Amino acid sequence: MQGAQGDLLRLVATGRAESRADLARLSGLAASSVSLRVEELLDAGLLAEEGSGTSRGGRRPRRLRLSDTAGVLAVADLGAHHVRLGLLDLSGTPLVIEERSCEIADGPRATLDRIAGAFDELLAEHVPAAVPLRGIGTGVPGPVDPLTQRVVTPSRMPGWNDFSVAEHLATRYDLPILVENDANLMAAGEARCWPDRRNLMVVKAGTGIGCGVVVNGRLHRGRGAAGDISHVRVRSDSSVICACGHPDCLEAYASGAALMASLSEAGIVVTRTGDIVGLVNDAIPEATSLVRNAGRRIGEVLTVLVNFFNPDVVAVGGSLSAAEPLITSIRAAVWERCLPLATRDLEVAPARAGRDAALLGAGALLLEAALT
Repeated sequence: MQGAQGDLLRLVATGRAESRADLARLSGLAASSVSLRVEELLDAGLLAEEGSGTSRGGRRPRRLRLSDTAGVLAVADLGAHHVRLGLLDLSGTPLVIEERSCEIADGPRATLDRIAGAFDELLAEHVPAAVPLRGIGTGVPGPVDPLTQRVVTPSRMPGWNDFSVAEHLATRYDLPILVENDANLMAAGEARCWPDRRNLMVVKAGTGIGCGVVVNGRLHRGRGAAGDISHVRVRSDSSVICACGHPDCLEAYASGAALMASLSEAGIVVTRTGDIVGLVNDAIPEATSLVRNAGRRIGEVLTVLVNFFNPDVVAVGGSLSAAEPLITSIRAAVWERCLPLATRDLEVAPARAGRDAALLGAGALLLEAALT
């Protein structure tokens, strides 16, 4: 699709434009050029025109919307022991979302084939044959090189290092394919929930720890490791070796996996990170103390970044974020150690997008790739 057509379709898909006049105003294109490209999009079955839109003076314009057969996007958010799967329309609205068991330790080929098979099942069950699949997106809990879409030295993904996720999926789908770190996808999805805030840091506190950065409304990837706080070294009286092989990484002390290991040493066995939240809600002192300490350590690492970046929002998501002492401790550390000017209008708050933030982020980023 030509760039100008993609830009116009994106404006309609995201709800920013509902008429040809809106498109001309927002795109800067001449009205005649907009009309020509809209006609092409109508003929291609991507847009539909109906009813009357909002008048800005004079005759009410015809309203543009995505066609019912414009297409869908298939997206996945892969965790250590599960995968959340979604089919979204081109506006990013979920049509169906499911969660299935999936062991990332089974390796990339088996895992990705399982995800692709699940996509095919969902498409057959929920999408009419006349509606095309426009793109595939998946988030993984490890660093991804944005140029090659290969997973690079992940700490909790055995067998995945240097594996090209996109190339493997391309053997099954001749479509645009997006592969991205899960925290980055969460950040892209969470940014949609803060439309008046342009600069965000979105922390994912789950089995591992991640952070995505949104600068001026757009995801900042850097060379693929932007925002990765999991292996920042923290101060400690005793040394702990992280899964990456280095000592005293934040993830070795403050991740859900680390907290589960500490609870096990105390004789309290939990099998999922979410179970820690239940223990905190039940006022189990060992769990509450561990979560508070984890929040303090995360906050101390974020202090440097808040002073450096001055975000508008630090949003905390992931399964551990439901434990109130975690966010309270993060907020206390940031306010205690950051410059007053850096925290003057800063919000440190629970993430708003919920469990499907990464799927929504994948849809938003994949739409750009599918329409290019």
